[in-house]
Amino acid sequence: MRRADRLFQLVQILRNKRLVTARELAERLEVSERTIYRDIQDLSLSGVPVEGEAGVGYHLRYSLDIPPLMFTAAEIEALVVGARMLKAWGGSELGSSAQSVLDKIHAVIPTELHRHLEESRLFAMRFGVREDLETTLDTCRHAIAQRRYLRLDYQRADHESSQREVKPLGLFFWGNVWTLTAWCELRNDFRTFRLDRIRSLDTLERGFEELPGQTLGDFVRLMQQSENY
Repeated sequence: MRRADRLFQLVQILRNKRLVTARELAERLEVSERTIYRDIQDLSLSGVPVEGEAGVGYHLRYSLDIPPLMFTAAEIEALVVGARMLKAWGGSELGSSAQSVLDKIHAVIPTELHRHLEESRLFAMRFGVREDLETTLDTCRHAIAQRRYLRLDYQRADHESSQREVKPLGLFFWGNVWTLTAWCELRNDFRTFRLDRIRSLDTLERGFEELPGQTLGDFVRLMQQSENY
């Protein structure tokens, strides 16, 4: 990477994060921490409002009106593949938004890069209508964002049905199915539900707070601990 490109990318990273360490910057840009220190000093001398110190981290004192880096051919193809995956597996709303993103990118990139949008031969396929992807996923997404309880009728792997009221915390994609991680009021514990086994789903009016021991971060830590044993 040319030094000018690296400096530009360094500014872009600082724009997007409140505080970032020299080690993180070095790993992201694939250079040494000493190089990052020199780059930070040069940016400061050129008037870029970088603030911070070694060992603590850096950020910009205020936002800069700097246009984004031009996409490379590989970056464009990554966007295309990501959009195609969302259109196939991301639910109706995210799928529509993914196509909108591609349309906006097509409008601003140079003509010679259009073919990378149009000719990518990497695909994500799905056949048939699936309720979990058409409506259930979007309902769960909104409930997570709004921190509202969900009431669901769930069919377990043994075909037994159960009714639950849960605090929805996060959604995970496993290649063919999505799962909802939630705090289950019935079990007073974390539970994971496959979206394609949810027979009915309602968003309740009552909201919830993420209490200590019941957050998505707590769930992830428990999973990591179980992997270590």
